[in-house]
Amino acid sequence: MNEFALIEKYFTWKNSNLNGLGVGDDCALIVANNQQLAVTVDTLIEGVHFPVNTTPQDIAYKALAVNLSDLAAMGAMPWYFSLALTLPSIDEQWLKGFSQSLKALAEQHNIYLIGGDTTKGALSITINATGTLTKDQALLRSGAKVGDYVFVSNTLGDAALAWWQIQRQQVPSISLLAQFNCPQPQVKLGQSLLGIASSCIDISDGLEQDLSHILTHSKVGASIDVNALPLSAEVAAHIANTQDWCVAVSGGDDYELCFTAPKMQMDAIQIIEKKLHMVITKIGVITDERGLEIKGLDGNCQSYRHF
Repeated sequence: MNEFALIEKYFTWKNSNLNGLGVGDDCALIVANNQQLAVTVDTLIEGVHFPVNTTPQDIAYKALAVNLSDLAAMGAMPWYFSLALTLPSIDEQWLKGFSQSLKALAEQHNIYLIGGDTTKGALSITINATGTLTKDQALLRSGAKVGDYVFVSNTLGDAALAWWQIQRQQVPSISLLAQFNCPQPQVKLGQSLLGIASSCIDISDGLEQDLSHILTHSKVGASIDVNALPLSAEVAAHIANTQDWCVAVSGGDDYELCFTAPKMQMDAIQIIEKKLHMVITKIGVITDERGLEIKGLDGNCQSYRHF
């Protein structure tokens, strides 16, 4: 049983009194007057989500960034967050670096720390973040339609290649390590896609798995081409040398957005691309045949699963 089957079996309860959207998307949605609250939570554990020797600055940044990425996937505007911090001991130098980095990223995205909890134990960080949306405007995983194009932002596989190298006692480049430790949550892109994208998700566990969530919730299929995937020079060189497409297809930790949109929105997407000074790449199309077809992939790439 993987984590998604676990959630489906034991924690996907019918909430008849919930005025909004519960388990299943990047955030829950709760209606408050004419606004929706987008609510998400993520936990980072030492040795699982970041190496033991990771700096407190990078740990803090990533812990908040992954939550901001969930808000981005719904098109939400960040509002506030709470922090649950489990520490093996009190190290004031460590806490100073952690706090300063967390505060800097929070100020960058105008999101406010409102409370939380601390306890003693193995190092882990849990952040619960909330954002706001106009009612019924959120980007969901369930809106993809046959004929829609599939897009991704920026490049794929940089963080996964950094982790691949770390596991082999290699030293990643500064740029790869930055992508792994300090991913850029695409908050402005998510907000710009409101009314344009038909579905959206952030790429945390790998393109193969996360796009498959859109297909499952939308009850459609998709065909993508590995040769269309946007790659940095380092990832492209790695693939050329090893034929290992898995870092880009299923590596995870990209925290870019994967979204679908009808062909008629191509001009609007190009305007967003120029306005935000980023690259948005069309990698495939939504089909009526269930499942994900990955053209040009020789072999099987399995995305990260907790269980």
